Amino acid sequence: MRLSCSDRPSKAGFTLVELLVVIAIIGTLVGLLLPAVQAAREAARRSACSNNLKQTGLAFINYEAAKKSFPVAESRFSEAEKTQMSPAPPLWGIGEDAQKPMGALGQILPFEEQTTIYNMFNWKRPIIDPINMPSPFPGGQNSPTAMAPIQNYICPSTPNVPSDYSTYYFAPAGLMSAGQILNLPRTDYVPVKGIHSSLATCVGLPATTTENGLLSTTDSINKRTVKVAECIDGLSKTILLIEEAGKQQKFFKGQMVPGGAPSYPNIALNSFYGDWNCARYTRGYSGATIANPGASGCSVINIYNDNSPYSFHPQGVSVVRGDGSVGFLSQDIDNFVYVAFVTRDGGEPLNADQ
Repeated sequence: MRLSCSDRPSKAGFTLVELLVVIAIIGTLVGLLLPAVQAAREAARRSACSNNLKQTGLAFINYEAAKKSFPVAESRFSEAEKTQMSPAPPLWGIGEDAQKPMGALGQILPFEEQTTIYNMFNWKRPIIDPINMPSPFPGGQNSPTAMAPIQNYICPSTPNVPSDYSTYYFAPAGLMSAGQILNLPRTDYVPVKGIHSSLATCVGLPATTTENGLLSTTDSINKRTVKVAECIDGLSKTILLIEEAGKQQKFFKGQMVPGGAPSYPNIALNSFYGDWNCARYTRGYSGATIANPGASGCSVINIYNDNSPYSFHPQGVSVVRGDGSVGFLSQDIDNFVYVAFVTRDGGEPLNADQ
């Protein structure tokens, strides 16, 4: 029997229209799923960030338990101490920057389980000293491994940015040649020295910069520790460390700030964890335009990372308080509440869970 064309079995398949519909559905589902995946990843990164702060907060608490005081963010050797240094510190005469040891984050390294790195530094000499600096710093004698990153000081949400101290400081100061690179391990977490005058005026305080953060001192030579009793507002109500992430690159409201001075790229200074000056005075910013990111105003969090709290988390920054508890400050936090959290002796009524 001969089959006609109409009697032959047809092959199953999709029409072009059906394929396009399926592809469109898949694309829509992927588009819906991607934000959820990104949110889940950021939640994991934020959790890791909080854990880093928790571990570092515990390191400060253990330091205080061992030494009966907190280290100050910034201290300075005296002239009398200089005479006991042998050989004499060769850079002493260039100014106060060459007369200071590491800041607080360096001093707690043994309590971060980083004793090996801690012991690579001579703590009776300034950090900007050939004995403590590795090559290519002139005459640098320290091992490059002394400048290994401290993972507890880095937030996983932060983009990978440089931390080259030669480009913005050592080369302009004539200590290194232009084009040389000296990367020093950065930190995304910093102490707050106090409130800058630009923010003080926003809360009705005199237009002066305060020096009453938890780790602050008004006499960097003679007062190098802070006793718990000096935190009269209570450790649970006072910021120990806060995020100021992304340095050395300048960021403004989630965007990289373009341009920069002719002598160096657009760098947000003081990114090295051992730099005493990574501790900053919180400024108030207008947040109006990236063309002038530092313009004064009364906005604080996640505006500009040059001097004030900044993170790559949505809606706020992570913080660890003096008692080791970790929290999250909304970028919409009331300025009065923020100032109360920063100051250790402001006497403001404040709940720890605000």
